[in-house]
Amino acid sequence: MAADQAGPVVTTPYGAVRGRYERGIAVFRGIPYAAPPFGPLRFRPPRPPEPWDGVRDAGAFGPTAPKPPYSEAFARYLSDPDIPGDDCLNLNVWTPEPGPGARLPVLVWLHGGALTRGSSAVPVYDGGTFARDGVVCVSVNYRLGVEGYGLFPDAPPNPGLRDQLAALLWVHETIAAFGGDPDRITLCGQSAGAISAGALLAAPRTQGLIRRAVLQSGPPEVSDRDKVRRVVRRMAARLKIPATAEAFAAVDRGLLLRTQAEVGRLGSPVLGGPAFGIVVDGDLVPGDPLKALAEGTAARDAELLMGWTRDEYRLWLVPGGLLERVDRLGAVALAGAMARCHAGHDIPRGYRVLHPGAGTAEIVGQMVTDHLLRVPLHRLADARPGASYLYEFAWPSRLPGLGACHALELGFVFDTGDVPESEKLAGAGAPQELCDAMHTAWVRFAATGDPGWAAWDATHPVRIFDGGEPRVACGPRDAEVALWDTASAVPEPPRHSVPRAPGAELASAVRRLRRSVDALRR
Repeated sequence: MAADQAGPVVTTPYGAVRGRYERGIAVFRGIPYAAPPFGPLRFRPPRPPEPWDGVRDAGAFGPTAPKPPYSEAFARYLSDPDIPGDDCLNLNVWTPEPGPGARLPVLVWLHGGALTRGSSAVPVYDGGTFARDGVVCVSVNYRLGVEGYGLFPDAPPNPGLRDQLAALLWVHETIAAFGGDPDRITLCGQSAGAISAGALLAAPRTQGLIRRAVLQSGPPEVSDRDKVRRVVRRMAARLKIPATAEAFAAVDRGLLLRTQAEVGRLGSPVLGGPAFGIVVDGDLVPGDPLKALAEGTAARDAELLMGWTRDEYRLWLVPGGLLERVDRLGAVALAGAMARCHAGHDIPRGYRVLHPGAGTAEIVGQMVTDHLLRVPLHRLADARPGASYLYEFAWPSRLPGLGACHALELGFVFDTGDVPESEKLAGAGAPQELCDAMHTAWVRFAATGDPGWAAWDATHPVRIFDGGEPRVACGPRDAEVALWDTASAVPEPPRHSVPRAPGAELASAVRRLRRSVDALRR
């Protein structure tokens, strides 16, 4: 490492970069880890960047991947900077001690956003707080939406996930020059970033690269290929072009993003519908990552820190007044949730018994959250006792109706609860003691593999972060999870099949609820 009056200089495999010192932390932003994914590289796996001569300035965040903006209802709560430019496959490094020899633990952050939005430039993700506490932090931009997860007959699947792999390989090869230890990499993500982290942790090509992983509000999973194809086909129908990568590459980028946003209105995390996702590709993702991790055929020795927020679903139901609409729809909304989860009638009955004062929206939200998130994480922890640590974030936002919603924990993990972008979701005055507790647990886990409470065992310990004194509850979600193990469930219909009566009434209910969602989003 060298330094001059402008800041620290580090040499990467493709050229030297000059960062900045901020509050005693060396920060390098916008470092390219792959070539711009456009022109002949569009919809293709990432390629190495072109080397550069001299010292490249790394003082500002690089371009973000193409993405549509959040709707007005969601933009009130979530920030998503849009930085123009083609060189969007870039990353940022915060380090307290640039230069070889420090061998500090490394945390690699994958942002969320349903694989369609988000970036490493969100101020909540300021890695300087981790560097301040002795952890080198790296945050990554990757392709999103149809550019990163469209499924085409003439292009390889999962280019966005392949971007993340390229970034991970860059970190493993280069991070020692920034003071990090390539043998102590923790891969951390939230929501879609957690799903991505789980897929990479299970990938044969990453074995030996990842020491441990943090999965926040996202389980290891893959999407049905037909579901992803439907998004592409609906976009193609609106654009009046073939559903091929070649045809999509010829479309104006702005028009492509607007079309993607229009089609995306028809789905939601609660109700399902067509959506982009990681798919089994026989290469990077050879099979179900949850199964590989649970059976110990992948990342056998990796420690896992996993968890959820108490009221995940409220981020999708509160904006635009959908929470009240679901309560008014009553049985129709419940039918939609049952279809989404392929659940029999015993499961909602069980939730009514466990939560006798809950309204329909809460029952629907908790059912879907448990089915998609808590049940798979429980089962993964059961398969890896002694190496899994679970948490629940239960502190409610100070903003009306949000509760402990999806993404609320991020300002606490990064200890950035006082930045305006965190306050958009949490409100003003987030308790600093909760920031300290949660951030310290993540730092400890990245450094040692132990966040500070008991590992998962037969008693099912879960660390509850709620703003009070630190506490561990044993099996706080066991009763709900047990419903999915014991209650009758509706078998998932075979792919390509068309549901027949008596499922027609249920399908009609789901369509009615989706129309209500679409009306609110307009």
